[in-house]
Amino acid sequence: MYAYAFKRLLHIIPVAIGVSIFCFLLIHIAPGDPLAAILPSDATAEFQAQMRTLYGFDKPLIVQYGLWAMRALQGDLGLSIATGRSVSGEIASAAVNSIILAVAATFIGFTLGALLGFMAGFLRGTWVDRLASSLSILGVCVPHYWLGMVLVVIFSVTLGWLPATGGGPGGSAGRAFDWAYFRYLLLPAITMSVIPMGIIARTVRSLVSDVMAQDFVQTLSAKGQMAPRIIRHVIRNAAPTALSVMGLQLGYLLGGSILIETVFSWPGTGFLLNGAIFTRDLPLLQGTILVLAMFFVSLNLIVDLLQGIIDPRIQRS
Repeated sequence: MYAYAFKRLLHIIPVAIGVSIFCFLLIHIAPGDPLAAILPSDATAEFQAQMRTLYGFDKPLIVQYGLWAMRALQGDLGLSIATGRSVSGEIASAAVNSIILAVAATFIGFTLGALLGFMAGFLRGTWVDRLASSLSILGVCVPHYWLGMVLVVIFSVTLGWLPATGGGPGGSAGRAFDWAYFRYLLLPAITMSVIPMGIIARTVRSLVSDVMAQDFVQTLSAKGQMAPRIIRHVIRNAAPTALSVMGLQLGYLLGGSILIETVFSWPGTGFLLNGAIFTRDLPLLQGTILVLAMFFVSLNLIVDLLQGIIDPRIQRS
């Protein structure tokens, strides 16, 4: 197990380096001057030179990357051009909100998706299978930003049960984790959970159907084994692939959703990215993408290790 974990860790190092290079080059391949957002139209050449020196744009590209990478490893992602505040601090605050939203959406989407998929696969060909499959297809096809607006119209505007926007009664810093706070969380969490619920339901349904058709399941049934034991074997054989799909979906959820967080004004990383794009705050955009990419890489490593624990054949392969 330790050798397998070490091998997987070595595999993500070049991926992480490649991601960091891409994030660094964002600031140079984007059209326009990255300092245009803060420089006044009548800025003198001397002032422009001072600002370029401050942000390190006066050095060779390879030197800029080396300095930026060293600072990034120490947790320093520079200063926001729009606000002048630390990019690391901005991302940390937004990441906490995105993680809270992702955990809530994960619980809803993974639980319902796995339940619907298992029922459809175990009872394939029945009305339960058709109903669960229809719900999963609907979840994948419905645009989540449109669903978010529909939920706002129904539950906020028409019924007045839940707030339409915001990060809580006290703002993004007022997380009390009580009902007043969860009222703000409920609509974006449900909206964000719909797509992963549909994907996971379809995946689990396919996996369970394939396992149910294998010879060992037929043998267990012929021997008169009880349904709970058969279900346990089916789950164990379907779990590695299902876990991989769930890990990818969790990575997307942790990355936040620009559209959902913008619709609900949820102060997460997606909302932060949206603001950075419109204000051309390239250091903030650069740092946010880097952190989200590293989240995704780390999550894939964890999923690979969990797959190896569940199914030792993966380690041997």
